[in-house]
Amino acid sequence: MTANPKRGMPGAAVIAPELPKDAPVEMLSPIVLAYAGDAVFELYIRQRLIAAFTRKPMDLHRAATRYVSAAAQAKLLRRWQPLLTEEEADVVRRGRNAKSGQPPRNADPEDYRHATALECLVGYLYYKGLRDRLEQLIDLAFTDDQKTNE
Repeated sequence: MTANPKRGMPGAAVIAPELPKDAPVEMLSPIVLAYAGDAVFELYIRQRLIAAFTRKPMDLHRAATRYVSAAAQAKLLRRWQPLLTEEEADVVRRGRNAKSGQPPRNADPEDYRHATALECLVGYLYYKGLRDRLEQLIDLAFTDDQKTNE
């Protein structure tokens, strides 16, 4: 097994994307992509926090909420948008316009739609196997923190 020099992790995915045989990723609904993208995004955030700090679980949870809230995801999506390809921007539009139900009481409806769009794109990139692109975009969630802490 070869190590990923970027992260110091094994190169093979532990949880590999798996789709139904008769459904290419482009045919999945935006809500299904967002459902998977929510989990993938949270896992990336948790991994980065664990790798960066040795913390107690409660501290990790508090730190993670700065990244996984609807408002934080909407803000991150605004940072991503100028960098997106036409294909990625289309996935984001599909995710933003999808009917995903009622937002949580503590979430602004517009932020919630944009968070769903971000999760849709994360799910899409995950299922397409575009790990480097996904990690490139997720890195942007941490660039402000690094500048602020310097």
